[in-house]
Amino acid sequence: MFRRVFRLLASLAGVAFVTFAGYAVLHVNATTVGFGYLLLVLLIAGFWGFFEALIASVAATLTFNFYFLPPVGRFTIADPQNWVAMFTFLTTSVIASRLSAEVKRRAHDALERQQDLERLYTFSRAILLIDNSEPFPSQLVRKLADIFELEAVVLYDRRAEEFYRAGPADFEGLDDQLRDTALLGTAHSDSGRHRVVIGVRLGSEPIAALALQGAPMPDSVLQGIGNLVAIGLERARSQNLTAQIEAARQSEKLRTALLDAMAHEFKTPLTSVMAATTSLLADPEQPAASRNELIKIADEETKHLKDLIDDAVEMGRLDSTSIEVQLEPSDVNEIVREAAASLHAEAHDRKIEIISGNSNGTRVAMDRRLVKLAMKQLLDNALKYSPADQPVTVKVQNDEGTLAITVTDHGKGIPQQEQMRIFERLYRSPSIKAQVPGSGLGLSIALNIARAHGGDLTVSSQPGDTTFRLLLPASRKVVHA
Repeated sequence: MFRRVFRLLASLAGVAFVTFAGYAVLHVNATTVGFGYLLLVLLIAGFWGFFEALIASVAATLTFNFYFLPPVGRFTIADPQNWVAMFTFLTTSVIASRLSAEVKRRAHDALERQQDLERLYTFSRAILLIDNSEPFPSQLVRKLADIFELEAVVLYDRRAEEFYRAGPADFEGLDDQLRDTALLGTAHSDSGRHRVVIGVRLGSEPIAALALQGAPMPDSVLQGIGNLVAIGLERARSQNLTAQIEAARQSEKLRTALLDAMAHEFKTPLTSVMAATTSLLADPEQPAASRNELIKIADEETKHLKDLIDDAVEMGRLDSTSIEVQLEPSDVNEIVREAAASLHAEAHDRKIEIISGNSNGTRVAMDRRLVKLAMKQLLDNALKYSPADQPVTVKVQNDEGTLAITVTDHGKGIPQQEQMRIFERLYRSPSIKAQVPGSGLGLSIALNIARAHGGDLTVSSQPGDTTFRLLLPASRKVVHA
């Protein structure tokens, strides 16, 4: 209201200024001052609108009559031609101001449509950039509220039967209405509260309902928002379905890999046990020393088989769940030696050189069972790719609070582009997949164990020299219950 009064007073002041300049200062004729009035009216219509221009036109007509049409100083006109001139001026100014205001209104409408299109485009881009950090609908309504500057947004997803809210304000008592809208696909509006409820359709099927509170928007914009929300919800549903399918595929691949690995790893100890028991059954009367040796072999290989079963089960568990470490003071040198000894069958007489650090510097808090499993994976990997005439070297050292265990082999090396991928679950290089048996789980498991301890596992490789570096914090303390 104050703005309208100010504009009216400013318009009348403009008329007064033109009158004063033409009558008292410049002493121009009626034609010249008439063009001045007309220009003023057009400016007012262009900047403020038709109503202000109309008032200025009437005021300009009256002052034009009083000061510039004879007899001057009276609201009368002596010459009939001046009547024509005055009314022509009034009609021209009114029509011109009306046209100018209409042009301004259309320009304003075009600007609003452009802003609506830009917001819809921004919203569509935002839908594509939504990540998996939180539920998709929650991010969707928040971005909708931010981009369109809405006071409140509520989305009801009929398939999930969930409400998602965003905006500084909130709706009250609309839950049932949103459910009905999502079921029937209808629309409702409350102009007094600047609220609108629309159905979200995917094709002809209602899938959700959307309630908006804020500045009024054209129906075309509301329809565009509904379409984009429907596309976003369907995209999220499709991604979730794809993720479930991929998880099922990975689970099946993991199951197959574990079965293959178990079949390969179990063959050697089973063969030894069967050979020992067969020999005992075939010749029960053989010397006691020979029988004891065969029994010892069967016992050792049975323990080896049990360890393999435990490792396989542990690998499957560690690959699918979070790892909880049970810290206890442990000597890493001893763990490395035990891991190397458990792989004597896989080594096939290849040498494993262990360069041990000082025992006081390598006794730290760790999960002994998990670190031993990680070392077995690293040693098994090195033995697979190391030449038969070259040793695998293990070095243990404590360097400024970090315990480092390096495992080095002298094989062909790992291509640069594959050095980061080798830690991925089930990844195996296409160049060796058919040549060297394996499951693609070992390095992934070892990395997870290292990170569960607050450490890391890295690799550096070139032809003839590949080194894995297992890093563990050496300053962790054991907390006893």
